[in-house]
Amino acid sequence: MGAQELVVWSMALGAIAAVALARMADMFMRPSMAQTQGVAFHGTVFLLVLILSGVGTEMWPLLDGLRLHYAQVLAGPVCVGLSNFWIRGWLDAAQRDRITSWVLRLAALLLPLVGLACLALPPSQQVPAAAAASLVGSILTLWLIVRAWLMGDRLAPVMAAGCLLTLPAIAGMHAIAMKVPMGLAMHVALALCAAASNGLTGLALWHRDRHQRDTRQEDGAVSQFDPVTKLYSGASLVKKMVKAQRRRRRTRRDGAVLAIMVFDIERIAAQAGTAGVNEMFICIAGRTQQQVGVVNPVGRYYDRCFVSLVETIHSPAWLRTLGLRVASSLRRPMEVMSATGERVEIRADIGVGVVHLSSGPAAVEDILHDAQRMAEAARGMRSRAAILDSSTGEVVPVEQANLGPRRRSQAHLVPHVH
Repeated sequence: MGAQELVVWSMALGAIAAVALARMADMFMRPSMAQTQGVAFHGTVFLLVLILSGVGTEMWPLLDGLRLHYAQVLAGPVCVGLSNFWIRGWLDAAQRDRITSWVLRLAALLLPLVGLACLALPPSQQVPAAAAASLVGSILTLWLIVRAWLMGDRLAPVMAAGCLLTLPAIAGMHAIAMKVPMGLAMHVALALCAAASNGLTGLALWHRDRHQRDTRQEDGAVSQFDPVTKLYSGASLVKKMVKAQRRRRRTRRDGAVLAIMVFDIERIAAQAGTAGVNEMFICIAGRTQQQVGVVNPVGRYYDRCFVSLVETIHSPAWLRTLGLRVASSLRRPMEVMSATGERVEIRADIGVGVVHLSSGPAAVEDILHDAQRMAEAARGMRSRAAILDSSTGEVVPVEQANLGPRRRSQAHLVPHVH
């Protein structure tokens, strides 16, 4: 590697390291599993570029020879496999889409094994085979992220752009490892692709983690945000539902709309004052968001009605667990600040209405009307969660509805409150 090429790739590694250090600083201030995975992702990308670009051999001569060859064969498949594992969690694929979940999990397991299998090939074929496996894994990841984009994931376009830039970066770095001759301009273009891909992907990871932190407010913690501005408004929520219905007509996936009605607000106001009522609303929004997942929007449709759109579900039977968990979470006690400045414990009087969205068309206003009607009916039910029984056409408690067979393996797919 010439001096100019070394400078180019060293600058790319510096840009990648800067993003990793920024994420590491954020992790120390706000530690979480997502933060740790973000730092690990950037560290993995740094090692991948270091090994394949040739900078590693210039910095550490001991890495040359057979050790370097093995590292170059394994780096791509292992890095792409780990990325698939982390992106699976980032997409919340286990809850939203079974195909995406299983494909990413399988790719995360198989790609490192394929990298090891490449070592059994003749030495001249090992790096090209590893490059092919890495590119296939990256293309698969890109396709699944675009699929999530079509299903309504708002951050998927940023992640897709990062994954798209990964393709030329991986192909080019493997070409460098195979000592394919190329000019300085090509090195500059490939280094820019690697650095930009890492930056865009890191931005998407950071935004999703920040969203998760914003919705992780426990049991009425005081917030500096106004309840109205913190949530989607009724108008913006309806727009999201209209767009989601258009997407669902293309994807033909089942979904759900949940309406959470809050009753007897006057009693809470008398006990805790207006500030306590607002704090209760913030807590209800946070708990609902935790249960449906950060990829599904939650909005305040009007004063005492919250609505959540779950655009894709595995099966109608899964709605039992979702409805019961949302209702159970919202019925737990909340601590709010009273008008006298003291912390008081309250229990919200709520009802949860669940509407199953089938693959057929349905008007948004009808969906919202049905959801509110079932939420009002749920107030008189023990579980406080109601749904329309498809066999009788009656509004019944969600645990008694005929929604198809229960699937025990799906119980873990609804996020727990931590």
